[in-house]
Amino acid sequence: MAEKIITLEEVGKHKDSKTGVWITIHGQVYNVTKFLEEHPGGEEVLMEQAGKDATEPFEDVGHSTDARELLKEYLIGRLPENEAKKVNEKNPANWAKKDEETKAASWASWLIPMSLAFVASMGYRFYTSNQGN
Repeated sequence: MAEKIITLEEVGKHKDSKTGVWITIHGQVYNVTKFLEEHPGGEEVLMEQAGKDATEPFEDVGHSTDARELLKEYLIGRLPENEAKKVNEKNPANWAKKDEETKAASWASWLIPMSLAFVASMGYRFYTSNQGN
């Protein structure tokens, strides 16, 4: 079955509990009405975005992979190509990679100087022990 195309104009008509609460994220349209009470940030957060594109606020918060998976339950369609905002995902998987890179960099930031200090001290010991002969 083809995905239903829903315009931003139609999404804009769904911003309260009577008509349902629809939002768009990355060009996908979600009916989050049943999720309002379950949203960890409170229903007010979703109501602020009701009837409009919530891509940037969604990404700014940095939702987890689980939250992104949960969205699939509420998917009802997608925006036409010309109406979808292009916003880069702030993928938690990428955050984990950056954390690993940071850990590796911090490890190297003290390991290299310590190694150099050790080599220098061994050279100094060798030099001073040969001076006595």
